[in-house]
Amino acid sequence: MPVPLPVLLLGVTAVARLLGFLAVPALDSWHDAARVGIAAVYLLAASGRLIPRVRQDLERMVPPRLPRPDLLVAGTGILELAGAIGLLVPATAPAAAVCLGLLTLALTPANISAARRGVPFGGEPPTPIGRRLVEQALYLGALAVVVWLPY
Repeated sequence: MPVPLPVLLLGVTAVARLLGFLAVPALDSWHDAARVGIAAVYLLAASGRLIPRVRQDLERMVPPRLPRPDLLVAGTGILELAGAIGLLVPATAPAAAVCLGLLTLALTPANISAARRGVPFGGEPPTPIGRRLVEQALYLGALAVVVWLPY
């Protein structure tokens, strides 16, 4: 079973911060550690589009009234990948964080729709709406750290 995204975020952020504290000057702030942690989340999310079963699950999550779920899933994957790479470049990190925050907010209704319609993901029942919203808030909080916490 893959690592849940909130665990990945917190774990990678903690390891990056520890590395910064011990020996890696480029990670010697919570801002930089958060950049790496949230980038890991979006890199993993984007990589799911390459796995046929995951891609199919994501396409089923797209609300039925929207056209071409295949293109929407591919497009959001490209945006997640670009944003994750942008987070890893200090000069583009704030802009990438804002863009990923907007993308996350834009995708939230699809997550809610999928939960209400009972769309399974990875053979598991959909994540309950309350838990999903807490997870979204965690990602948005990490992105806010990248935008507003000083280096």
